[in-house]
Amino acid sequence: MLRSHTCGELRLSDVSKEVVLCGWVQTSRDLGGLTFVDLRDRFGVTQLSFNMDTDPVMCEKGRQLGREFVVQAKGEVVERSNKNKTIPTGEIEIIVKELTVLNKSVTPPFTIEDQTNGGDELRMKYRYLDLRRQVVRKNLELRHRMAIETRNYLDKQHFLEVETPVLIKSTPEGARDFVVPSRMNQGQFYALPQSPQTFKQLLMVSGFDRYYQIVKCFRDEDLRADRQPEFTQIDCEMSFVEQEDILNTFEGLVKHLFKTVKGVDIPEMPRMSYADAMKYYGNDKPDTRFEMRFTELNEVVKGVGFKVFDEAELVVAICAKGAADYTRKQLDELTDFVKRPQIGATGLVYARYGNDGSIKSSVDKFYNEDELKKWVKICNAELGDLLLILAGNAEKTRKAMSELRLEMGNRLGLRDKNTFSCLWVVDFPLLEWNEGDTNLLASLAGRWVAKHHPFTSPKPEDIALLDSDPGAVRANAYDMVINGVEVGGGSIRIYNKDLQAKMFSVLGFTNEEAQKQFGFLMNAFEFGAPPHGGIAFGFDRLCSLFGGADSIRDFIAFPKNNAGRDMMIESPSEISEEQLHELKLILRQDEVKKN
Repeated sequence: MLRSHTCGELRLSDVSKEVVLCGWVQTSRDLGGLTFVDLRDRFGVTQLSFNMDTDPVMCEKGRQLGREFVVQAKGEVVERSNKNKTIPTGEIEIIVKELTVLNKSVTPPFTIEDQTNGGDELRMKYRYLDLRRQVVRKNLELRHRMAIETRNYLDKQHFLEVETPVLIKSTPEGARDFVVPSRMNQGQFYALPQSPQTFKQLLMVSGFDRYYQIVKCFRDEDLRADRQPEFTQIDCEMSFVEQEDILNTFEGLVKHLFKTVKGVDIPEMPRMSYADAMKYYGNDKPDTRFEMRFTELNEVVKGVGFKVFDEAELVVAICAKGAADYTRKQLDELTDFVKRPQIGATGLVYARYGNDGSIKSSVDKFYNEDELKKWVKICNAELGDLLLILAGNAEKTRKAMSELRLEMGNRLGLRDKNTFSCLWVVDFPLLEWNEGDTNLLASLAGRWVAKHHPFTSPKPEDIALLDSDPGAVRANAYDMVINGVEVGGGSIRIYNKDLQAKMFSVLGFTNEEAQKQFGFLMNAFEFGAPPHGGIAFGFDRLCSLFGGADSIRDFIAFPKNNAGRDMMIESPSEISEEQLHELKLILRQDEVKKN
C-alpha cells in the first residue's frame, strides 16, 4: 500500500505517529514562513504543514504543489495550534518529511469544493472531477448503503437475487423501447428492458417463489428531474401471496431502510384509495405531510348569478391555514401561477376569513356575508385562514388545484424534507384511455392502455366489467408514496391464461398479435403458474428522497442531462458507415445497384 492511513481517520490519539498519506491537493496556503496544504481523499481532508525555518527544501516543494496534484506525503502527526472544528481531522496536522508528486494536474475547470463555481453542464462534462467533491461522494455513499441494506433485508426474507436478460424482445406496451440492431440476425432488433416484468413472472412459474434484483431499466421517454433514460429499480416478485402480504413485506423494507440508513422510525403506513387521492388531493401521489385537502363547493356556490361557478362542472377549494393576511401582490402571484399554461386554470377566487371574524372575497358583488359563511363552514376554516377556489372542468380543475396546493405547501413551509409521510395508494383503475400520450407509441392513441402494465390483475369482482365498462374496472395494484413522490408500485398479476388473453383483447391486441408478443408467457401459464404479485421501487428516486434532493441525477454516478445526453463521453453519437453496413441499416453502393 502506498499509504498507511486515509485522509479522514487521524485524530489527537495519533499524535507522534509516523504516517503516509496519499490524495489530491485541494487547497494550498502560502503564509511566507509556513505553507499549509489540504490533502483530500475519499475519506476526508488532512492538513499538511511545511515550515521554511525547520525544513526550507521541503517547504519549497510544498509551495510548488498545484490544485489536484496527486501526492504521497510522509511525516509526523502533531496537534494543530489553530484547530478546525468543522472537519473530523481538524485537531491535527502532518509535519511533512518526505513528499512525492505521483501525478500533476492541469488547473481544473471549477473548484473541487462543496460550494463550487461550476454550473450543471460544466460539472457533467467533467463528472469525474465533480465526483471528487464531498457532497457528491456522500450521495453515492448513501446509495451504496441503501443497496446493502436492501439486500440484507430481502435476504432475511428468503428472497433470491436473480439476474435477468438485458437484450430482450420489444413490446408495444408502455413507454418507447430503446432498440438494438442485431448483426447476426440482420433486420431484427433487441430491445433494452423497461423492466424485468415478464422474466420475473416466469421465475414464479419456475418455482423460485421469492425473487429480487437491483436492476438497470431503460425507457425512451421525455426527461425531467426525477427521470433518466436509464434508471435503477429494486425489482421484486413473490408467489402464493395476496395484496396485503406484499404491502406488509415491502412496507417492512422501507421501514428497515429508514431505520438503518437515517435512524428514523416510520409508523404504520395508511392505505388510501385512488378515488380518494384524486378527490381530496387531485393526484395519485398525494403529499400528506400537510392537510389542505380539497373541499367541493358546488352545493353552496351555484345559483346566485356568478357565471364562472354556475357553468363549472366542479368548484373546489383549499384552506390555507393562517394565510388570511396575504397581500394583494401575493394573491396576484398565485393567480398568475394557476394561469400558467402548464397549470391551465383560467383564474383564481379567494376569500379571507379575518382574525376579527370578517369574511372578504374577490367576488363580494355576487355573494353576501351569510353566503360566504357557508364557504367557511364547509371548508372548516378558522379565523385567519385563506380559502383559494378554482372552477371548471372536473379533471383539469383537480389537477390545477393539486399544483396550487403544493405551491401553498412550499410557501407556508409545510414540505420539510426532513419530515417523511408515507402511504399506500390502492385500487387504481386497471385501464385508462389514451388520447395520444407523447411518451407512448402513436399506434396506442385512441385505445385503452394499461394503467400499470398488461399483466396486472383486475379486482375479481370487477372482471365482468371488462366487456361492458372497461374504465370502471379496478386493479389489484398499489403504489407507495412518500412526501408526494411515487417511490414504488406493483400489482397482483394475472396468472390464468384465459384472463390474460381477455386482457390483451381489451387492450386491442388480436390473438395473433398477443401470441407473437407474449406467447412465451401465456404458454408458460399452462404449466401450473402460481398466484403471484410484486413491486418495483425506483431506487434512484428513493435515494434522492433519503438525501433530501429534488433531482435523481445527484445520486447517479454518471447521469445524462435533460436531453438524454452524456456530456462527458459525448453520447449518443454517430457510428461509422462500416458498422451501419454490417448491421444492414444502410446499403453499400454495389448493394443499392443490385437491388
